[in-house]
Amino acid sequence: MSPTIEAYRRAARMRRSLTPPEARLWSCLKGGALEGLKFRRQHPAGSYILDFYCVGARLAVEVDGAAHDDPAQIAHDERRTAWLKAQGIEVLRVRATDIRDHLEGVLAVILHDATGR
Repeated sequence: MSPTIEAYRRAARMRRSLTPPEARLWSCLKGGALEGLKFRRQHPAGSYILDFYCVGARLAVEVDGAAHDDPAQIAHDERRTAWLKAQGIEVLRVRATDIRDHLEGVLAVILHDATGR
């Protein structure tokens, strides 16, 4: 699961330009703020960049905006999820609108998935 050099470079760029929903969620995850769980943001895995990754739980949290409704993007996301699962990483997809409208519920689901393994 070694990240590619290009993945490291892309991840570094992406850390500097989080979307508003990603920034809001990161403010609730960073520094172990969610029950002491340690998350990384824009974490490279192979050729992919995970929005958030909890190493201890092997859980990726992906924030999906409207672009993820496109059929081509859905197919890409399915291939990506299959590859991550083959690496032993579970994937939780959350809608950007849910972060905006139901943040506490999103955090509860993340906590459940991260501690239920």
